Amino acid sequence: MKLPLAGLLALALALAACQPSSPPAAHDAGPRAGMSVGSPWLRESPPGAPVVGGFLTLHNGTRIDDRLLSVESAAAERIEIHTMRDDDGVARMRRLADGLPLPAGATVELKPGGFHLMFIQPHAALEAGGRVDATLVFEHAGRVPVVFDVRPPGARAPAAHH
Repeated sequence: MKLPLAGLLALALALAACQPSSPPAAHDAGPRAGMSVGSPWLRESPPGAPVVGGFLTLHNGTRIDDRLLSVESAAAERIEIHTMRDDDGVARMRRLADGLPLPAGATVELKPGGFHLMFIQPHAALEAGGRVDATLVFEHAGRVPVVFDVRPPGARAPAAHH
């Protein structure tokens, strides 16, 4: 039996539609969907403050290791990822130049006295009750928008989970 070219193409498309599709690979499924951000907040800052601390919880719900590479926001000149360490009884802050590792399945809390973000040279004073838009940039999850709540200076934990 001879089929015209158009008939062969239609038959091929129909057969392809009947084939079971394979599930997408983990990286094709959108690792961003597996990266959750909880309770982002900043400390209130007085006018002219050179830095403001930023905190949040990150959960890498994917099966691949990821890394928070940077944070972007129009609210500050730049934002750095830092850690604190005890050096003979003196707390020392250190910038994580290579970003913050987020192993597959891990939850990492950025909090006062540990991993945190430093909003350097904020463009305006941040007042409690305000909000700051930012974008987290991950090695695999890509760009994830986030909104930080501004909390009073003595705040140690977020008021509510976002």
